Amino acid sequence: MARPLRAPRRLRSLTAALAAALALAWLGGFIWFVGRASAPSPLPPHADGVVALTGGADRIPAALRLLQEGRAERLLISGVGPEVTEAHLSRLAGVDLAAFGDRVTIGHEATTTEGNAEETAHWAQAHGVRSLIVVTAAYHMERALTEIGRVLPDARLYPMPVRPPALRAGGIGALRLLLAEYTKFLAATLGLTKLEAGWRSDTT
Repeated sequence: MARPLRAPRRLRSLTAALAAALALAWLGGFIWFVGRASAPSPLPPHADGVVALTGGADRIPAALRLLQEGRAERLLISGVGPEVTEAHLSRLAGVDLAAFGDRVTIGHEATTTEGNAEETAHWAQAHGVRSLIVVTAAYHMERALTEIGRVLPDARLYPMPVRPPALRAGGIGALRLLLAEYTKFLAATLGLTKLEAGWRSDTT
């Protein structure tokens, strides 16, 4: 009488164990991610520059306050739509950008977080920026730091997150937002940013 084959059973057990381990790792990472997005952030130290990644109404005013308070020498507003003027941004922020002279640069090239990073790197290299305060939504911060850190590996990055209304509201909407951004963050961490094509930074 032939012996029953045990290899398939062992293979199924190994596959199930691997799937369980991956699920636990994913869940642990998501809990860490939510904690990072929810934790308060201290005011950053003085830096050479500030970059505000567009996509939320609170980001530009927060970055301009850092400039007004003397926490940085210059500011890049990255990912501004080509149709958006300095006057429009001034009305949005409630501050006349012209008053800052050439200390404020408006970047129109970026349409994704990866593009924000590249635009930031070009600006930083042009102005000798070696320390940078990054202003973006709290749930977007880890991905932004990952992308910027990849193209500016020698720069010191200081997060300055803002909490948008969607995150402050909580509930299922905030959970969906965090799940979607966690997936994008994992893709960025794994170097799969080309899959982000079509995702604008203002949808993160």
